[in-house]
Amino acid sequence: EPVRVVVTGAAGAIGYSLIFRIASGMMLGPHQPVILHLLEIEPALKALEGVVMELKDCAFPLLAGVVTTADSDKAFDGVEYALLVGSKPRTKGMERGDLLNENGKIFVGQGRSLNKFANRNVKVVVVGNP
Repeated sequence: EPVRVVVTGAAGAIGYSLIFRIASGMMLGPHQPVILHLLEIEPALKALEGVVMELKDCAFPLLAGVVTTADSDKAFDGVEYALLVGSKPRTKGMERGDLLNENGKIFVGQGRSLNKFANRNVKVVVVGNP
């Protein structure tokens, strides 16, 4: 039975590096099929299409499906593992507090979607700036 794993910021550098490891079995083992839920912001959905094409080219035997979306409710629906690694980077002149405020909003919204739609036993990892 495949498990559902969400990766936020899936077309970003960190998300991208994680996706292929998950699909290959490095995260959950060599016998655990996965369905990847890939969450990205609207402007990055085109780049995410390229990531999905690469996944398909790799023909990972454990990859049972891919869901791509900019809608956090859809992304977190039924997931059993959540890797929240998508966040805004610090830009020139931005104070640490500003970045915490911006990224805090992102993670609060995702937390609400997790609470509402994810599997009740979901395991969550959150990594973001600053």
